[in-house]
Amino acid sequence: MSSTTRSDFSRQSLTTLPNLLTLLRMAAIPLIVVLMATPASVGSLNTAFLLFLLASITDYLDGILARKHNLVTSVGKLLDPLADKLLTSAVLIMLIPLDKVRAWLVFLIIGREITITGLRSIAASQGLILNASRMGKNKMISQTVALSFLLLSIPSIQFLLDGLGTFFLWISVVLSYWSATDYFINFYREAKHREQERE
Repeated sequence: MSSTTRSDFSRQSLTTLPNLLTLLRMAAIPLIVVLMATPASVGSLNTAFLLFLLASITDYLDGILARKHNLVTSVGKLLDPLADKLLTSAVLIMLIPLDKVRAWLVFLIIGREITITGLRSIAASQGLILNASRMGKNKMISQTVALSFLLLSIPSIQFLLDGLGTFFLWISVVLSYWSATDYFINFYREAKHREQERE
């Protein structure tokens, strides 16, 4: 596992296009929070929806650009997943007072993210890298779709939008805990394999 140096956080590293997109995604978070603050109007919720959609698109683009143009950096590896978790967590929390999602469900989702982040930190300290699984990526996609439906405000079909949002959110919860189980199993296998090699 490579170590992080001061040059990884230089201005040149921070201002690569993929990292700028990630920073823009993070900058959109407080704007979305303000727009969703109660009493939220149809217009403010739809503006928050558009910002969330644009932020989600930058998440897709920054990874493609980083790999295509060989712009993968240590700071990017740190900021990209952090931006994702901050964005989704902020939207989920702000949906609670709007009565769009239950607080205990938000706790389950954010709790899982904190647990897996902790597991990855422990693994990294042991020189083990737990890469994102296909199931984890599917979880992220279903979560983005869910939050998009829950943010979109069209009074005439609001019941349908909220229903679809809740449906996809539950899919993301199932996938998130399924993938979390995979992370723990992979960590156990890698740790056991490493221990056997030492013997």
